[in-house]
Amino acid sequence: MDERLKTEGIIWNLTDLYQGIEDPRIEGDIERLRQGISNFSKEYRGKVKDFDPKGLFTAVCELEELNQLLGKIESFAFLNYSTRSQDAKAGAFLQKVHELESEFQRDIVFFNLEWANLDNETSEKLLHAPEIEKYRHFLNVLKKYRPHQLSETEERVLAEKEPAGLSSWTKLFDKIISQKKFGERGRVEEEVLADLYNSNREVRKKASEELTAGLSEYSHILTHIFNTILTDHMITDRLRKYPEWISSRNLSNEVDEKTVNALNNAVRSRYDIPVRYYKLKKKMLGYNELFDYDRYAPLPFSSERVVPWEECREIVLAAFGDFSKEMKNIASMFFDKHWMHAPLMLGKMGGAFSHPCIPDVHPYIMLNYTGNIRDVQTVAHELGHGIHQYLAAKKQGYFNSQTPPTMAETASVFGEMLVFKKQLKGTPQIEEEISLLCSKLEAMFATVFRQISMYLFEDAIHRERRNVGELSNEKFNELWTKTQKEMFGDSVTLTENYSIWWSYIPHFLHARGYVYAYAFGELLTLSLYKSYEREGNEFIPKYISLLSSGGKASPANLVKPFGVELDDPHFWLEGLTIMDEMLSRLEELTTPNPINA
Repeated sequence: MDERLKTEGIIWNLTDLYQGIEDPRIEGDIERLRQGISNFSKEYRGKVKDFDPKGLFTAVCELEELNQLLGKIESFAFLNYSTRSQDAKAGAFLQKVHELESEFQRDIVFFNLEWANLDNETSEKLLHAPEIEKYRHFLNVLKKYRPHQLSETEERVLAEKEPAGLSSWTKLFDKIISQKKFGERGRVEEEVLADLYNSNREVRKKASEELTAGLSEYSHILTHIFNTILTDHMITDRLRKYPEWISSRNLSNEVDEKTVNALNNAVRSRYDIPVRYYKLKKKMLGYNELFDYDRYAPLPFSSERVVPWEECREIVLAAFGDFSKEMKNIASMFFDKHWMHAPLMLGKMGGAFSHPCIPDVHPYIMLNYTGNIRDVQTVAHELGHGIHQYLAAKKQGYFNSQTPPTMAETASVFGEMLVFKKQLKGTPQIEEEISLLCSKLEAMFATVFRQISMYLFEDAIHRERRNVGELSNEKFNELWTKTQKEMFGDSVTLTENYSIWWSYIPHFLHARGYVYAYAFGELLTLSLYKSYEREGNEFIPKYISLLSSGGKASPANLVKPFGVELDDPHFWLEGLTIMDEMLSRLEELTTPNPINA
């Protein structure tokens, strides 16, 4: 750990959930949950068809309380494991909770089935009753799953087997990646990836080689895990009659295929933007050829100083405070009350996340803070999530606070934008502006163009599995390279090492089809930020209201107050045009002034 970071004390305090895995309250809550499930089943099984509005409201309230209790136990088990995956007790406890969740889903599924199969006339009358207003959207969403549900017996069997199925394979993947030591120095994944931002080209190249060597060592296992997940997804889709591999994700995201296609087509139509940028960066670096490990190289005049944790805190809070005191106050709680976990540790999951937990507690944020300026943006990103989760939970309760990823990523990217704009205002020097623009454009490419190229890779491997059969490691590599080359064009040379880098990305396993949500959030944020620049302070309460609304309505309805039409291809192109304008500004700043005649 770099002592300059001062992150050794930034460890979350999970005692707001439980004191530890030996806390006797856990067993008490598990027993209370099981008793609650039994009582709920006895009270309501076979009776949903006879509900009046008051009865339906009472049942959903009880169901929400049970889900929240399970959510508390699950949150603690996951958070505890996420920083100590090498701890056998932590792993065993997480598995125990997975089995508890399976038991819960098995015994509660009758309610979802009975509600979804209720005739439309009866359900519409109930949904329009004033007593049901709070849960109207939640119940409407449940109803949409009707074509994809199985019989109760079949649903119970699937739920019962889940702990030995999908979740077991994703857990194995997490263990391999989080416990793997890379290179001669035995570093964790995040430390190696951080070297790709080093100014020394040889350091970057060596990091690329170390990551590839480490992944290659486990390539046979990782390939098997990926194939197993693809097969499981294929079988589930067949059983549930989903027409495409992405259909279930679109349904849970509450967006239609037309919107997703409009987003994907718009982004692919502007691959010229990253191609232009990387050609420009090659010139700025003075290279004849830009390799994949050069993409994040700092500019010759860029500062590589380490940003200590306390300075990061000041930067983020100042930016949030300029926008909204309420956002700053909520963000401050994450820093002050030990709701974050920042240091690099062996056995800790890679990446970063904000976990919503439950309304009675608060979200927790996990980071792997290495002290570069990108990590400051990551802190802003996760705090955007955290503030969104905090506000939604307090205003909406457990069910309605659960937001589709598309809207969740909007809140996180908006947090990044606030920090970027504040930094940009404080840059009197052209070189500083160039550095900031490069950093921001690269971050945008990571959340828009890279995520869509990853979505296309995911699309390719799912289709290959369904149409041809199991994929070899070489086939995965081939499809990864093909989809990445489409984005980079002739601006970046992809080395052989890069071809295996699909194998450490957890989203392909944990959240299949998720990645387009990042592009959705980035481009929607660019549109919202333009509105903020036009409207000024009038925009702020509308934005806070959007965050506070959580998932009480569909994304399309949540953004209507901002005049946004998500299925309009021109809307997505507008966000890409803003990126084009930023790149044009960078090109202008880096073009030598003409010699006066």
